[in-house]
Amino acid sequence: MSETVLLIDDSKFLRRVNELAFTRAGFAVLAAADGEEGLRVAQSQRPDAIVLDMMLPKISGPQLLQMLRQDARTAQIPVIVLSSLPQSNESKLIGDGAVAYFEKAKLGVDQGSATLVHAVENALRHPAKQV
Repeated sequence: MSETVLLIDDSKFLRRVNELAFTRAGFAVLAAADGEEGLRVAQSQRPDAIVLDMMLPKISGPQLLQMLRQDARTAQIPVIVLSSLPQSNESKLIGDGAVAYFEKAKLGVDQGSATLVHAVENALRHPAKQV
């Protein structure tokens, strides 16, 4: 059975691009367009990893990260943060439970998805290490 990644991003374009990349890499993909839907899917489907945008409608990314970490059903799922916010937020988000942080502006469309796939693969292979 393949591992499952949940993409939580309000950008339909980025969700689709990343969904294709993860599918090609052999992952099953779940997707959510806002924080509320992302929380519901994470709790009910229990994916192996989550790629989480920070700027989300309904429940913001930082709030959702905190909620995921406080819920026994989702606390151990590695979360890779994707944000348009500057890198200065990285240490706070890592401290809040993310395993990796990527700035959208620095992830080119051509290499960005591959970088995210690699980060998820690392998080799943080395759960104790940050990627």
